Amino acid sequence: MSDTLPLIDIIAGARPNFMKIAPILHALLARPEPLRRLRHRLVHTGQHYDARMSGAFFTQLNIPEPDVNLEVGSGTQAEQTAAIMTRYEKILLDRPSVLCVVVGDVTSTMACAIAAQKLCIPVAHVEGGIRSGDWSMPEEINRMVTDAITNHFFTTSRVANDNLRRLGVMESRIHFVGNTMIDTLLANLNRLRPPEFWEPMGLTPGGYFLLTLHRPSNVDDGPHLSRLLMAIGEAARGVPVVFPVHPRTVRMLSTLGGLPENLRPVEPQPYLEFNHLARHAKAVITDSGGITEETTVLRVPCMTLRNTTERPETVTTGTNELLGTDPERIRPAMDRLFAGAWKMGGIPEYWDGHSGERIVAILERLYGADSPLVG
Repeated sequence: MSDTLPLIDIIAGARPNFMKIAPILHALLARPEPLRRLRHRLVHTGQHYDARMSGAFFTQLNIPEPDVNLEVGSGTQAEQTAAIMTRYEKILLDRPSVLCVVVGDVTSTMACAIAAQKLCIPVAHVEGGIRSGDWSMPEEINRMVTDAITNHFFTTSRVANDNLRRLGVMESRIHFVGNTMIDTLLANLNRLRPPEFWEPMGLTPGGYFLLTLHRPSNVDDGPHLSRLLMAIGEAARGVPVVFPVHPRTVRMLSTLGGLPENLRPVEPQPYLEFNHLARHAKAVITDSGGITEETTVLRVPCMTLRNTTERPETVTTGTNELLGTDPERIRPAMDRLFAGAWKMGGIPEYWDGHSGERIVAILERLYGADSPLVG
């Protein structure tokens, strides 16, 4: 590829990022080389360093190996933020890009956006404009800081567009493109595969629940986590509950006494195996945001153990319902599910598998060869 083409950085740092960058990378690489108007540099911050939580995603989603790995690793949020900013700044000082593309709402998103803007390099935020309104969530702070210094916003919903307009963002900087996570899901539906424990556990389509928990409000208090798990186990009426245990949760889980007999703790699952579990579950119980998007498109009932969501379209249009964090809310929801009274749900606008292509077309127009913004 010609070294004279404008160079953009694409940042990935944690598990949710990989599904979001894959369609952008694939759309860039799909251009025949003579027609390419951009070069890209894939920067992996190393915020997640466990192979199951990050490394396997490069292989499963056909993402090329990163051009740069900052190898930040674990630490407090402040330690990670500082390390990412320091190491990414060195990359930019050595070889500046014309644009920094960040995705989602993890620490890497915010840290790289700050480092780039400090060097007068513009920022594009994929999944810009979403808000939960809950400042106790680290992700909400990351979103707010990132959006405050973003030049171009690639949004997943009209709600996000409205959030940005209320902040005074000019219309020309808001690009409603849809959801790249859904691009990845739709592109891999035929590749989903059961995990190794599928047959040994006797799992069958519709014959189990899938549970994920990782938010501090749910997992950092042992007695509360125990009450949640017991309520889920009892409300499931003996149906197995497959529980991929997040590293944050496993530490607390080891301190609890007994667990429900139908709870099946397993290790975190790679992308293809996890979404096979989600696709065939009777329902998904989670405190994740991204999973609610995937269950919406898969038409799988979803119960979110949070009081707020930054993805309201999964509730208003999709299959998701906010239950809150009170364990008493679980049984009535499960009873409705068993009674066949759960809503069917629909697919939000532009969640059609082509968001990555839309993003690349806009990036080429704004920052590609011969663009007035480059030079």
